[in-house]
Amino acid sequence: MYKFQPKLSIGLPVYNGEKFIQESLDSLLNQTFGDFELIISDNASTDNTEEICRNYAAQDQRICYYRQDSNIGCARNFNRVLELSKSEYFKWAAYDDLHAPDFISKCMQILEQNPDYILCHSHTYFIDEQGKFLQNYNINLNTNSAKLQVRFNELLTKHLGYQMYGVIRKSALEKIPPMGGYGNADGILLLRLGMIGQFYEIPEYLFFARSHSQQSLSMFFPNYLEITNNNPQYSLDMLPDFYEYSVWFDSSNQGKILFPHWRIFKEYLLSISQSSLNLYEQLLCYFFLCKKLSGNEFLLVKDLWMAGKILLSRKLATAKAAKAQVSSHYSGIN
Repeated sequence: MYKFQPKLSIGLPVYNGEKFIQESLDSLLNQTFGDFELIISDNASTDNTEEICRNYAAQDQRICYYRQDSNIGCARNFNRVLELSKSEYFKWAAYDDLHAPDFISKCMQILEQNPDYILCHSHTYFIDEQGKFLQNYNINLNTNSAKLQVRFNELLTKHLGYQMYGVIRKSALEKIPPMGGYGNADGILLLRLGMIGQFYEIPEYLFFARSHSQQSLSMFFPNYLEITNNNPQYSLDMLPDFYEYSVWFDSSNQGKILFPHWRIFKEYLLSISQSSLNLYEQLLCYFFLCKKLSGNEFLLVKDLWMAGKILLSRKLATAKAAKAQVSSHYSGIN
């Protein structure tokens, strides 16, 4: 019996995407490169997403639709579509973004011809809810450098991680841990990929990132479009809420005492210590990391302050409940 073995797997994690998912699916299904499977993992959507996806799956045998029984968080849903893939190349796709018809074919051509590249993506511009042009995404990273420490430093800088939606060699993804359940987990994943091999950015605008109020960037990073101005420093109002962001990445974080910025710092350190870098390269990467941390130490202090605030609040609530219980006991005796 013949078993379909596509060259590329496209993983599309989605939650409540009824507004844009049809356009996104059409954009993928109309690619000039057609040798792919499209894996949709529905994270227990409560809108019309399931019906839309099942209708598409019934019309195109390349689509495999899976539905989670409950919301498992962004990271686990992203990891799920990767786990289900069975191809040499892999690509994540978002339910709201669009692609030029030749996006995949041009990425595949680059990767097939250049074994040193492990990821290929393209220039990006933002579109609005109606699909109209907003502005170019002007962050150009030197991730095609042959020097690993240069790629590390580039991926430490301010960027929105749209390389995630390029075409990636699955063998490279298998060499790094899956996406974690913490804020900036996608950025850490990209950085670890960059420590394995080079990225290539096609100098054409073939990827169209949609900007709208329901997306994660808008919810946790309301001024994210300002990042394209290439300002050398973050301002406080441009920083995302990494506490809520951590819950979005992993729903089991809800109600826990989190140290999100310490966690990110730890993952950066692990990325260096567990890599195949030589001593000189490691020292350079530690230097770049310390340089990034310089001026942002207040974020680590903020984590401690937030944890202390939550612990104090819990202690006061416990004391109040105990006092109420004692009062209730004595009022019952009287």
